[in-house]
Amino acid sequence: MGDFKNAGRTWQPKGQPIRVQIHDFPSMSVGKAVPYGIYDVAHNRGFVNVGTSHDTPDFAVESIRLWWEAEGQVRYASADSLLVLADSGGSNSARSRLWKVRLQTLADALQIPITVCHLPPGTSKWNKIEHRLFAYISIHWRGRPLVDFHTIVSLIGATSTTTGLTVTARLDLNTYPTGVTVPDSVMAQLALQPHATHPQWNYTLAPR
Repeated sequence: MGDFKNAGRTWQPKGQPIRVQIHDFPSMSVGKAVPYGIYDVAHNRGFVNVGTSHDTPDFAVESIRLWWEAEGQVRYASADSLLVLADSGGSNSARSRLWKVRLQTLADALQIPITVCHLPPGTSKWNKIEHRLFAYISIHWRGRPLVDFHTIVSLIGATSTTTGLTVTARLDLNTYPTGVTVPDSVMAQLALQPHATHPQWNYTLAPR
């Protein structure tokens, strides 16, 4: 994040170009923005939590919790379960213990089961969030330097399409540490039920 070139073109008054740095070294940045998106397939709604720390399982599950509190529980007031479709890598990795532990905590708090279905490795391009949400965010902010958090959150929140996509964006100033380990004793306490089909990618966490 900083006064760096952002690929693409946009309209600008003649004689008033936006000046940017030639290089975009991390040491020249003014910070780091970490967007975690939730896409509501049924309502064509996006929710993006923009972090300022690290993309960790804690951050991912907190983003889902914030979406539920802000939009999900109102839109799905009679919901008796929650289905999360996710990639297999990153903060919501299918192999991440911390991801499962934090989802268990969320299931306990909401008192509804949370089912997770991971897309197999190498198939994230079929994840609807990529071409129905983040693709349009990239189109909307192309050619505009992402100079600060306000600019990033504003550009994401103003993203829309003719097919009805709307996006909510918020800034998350919490710190999410990396390197958190989960011992076997904690994993043994999870109410985790692997599915019969590809149990490494599909499982349900029941509320305790």
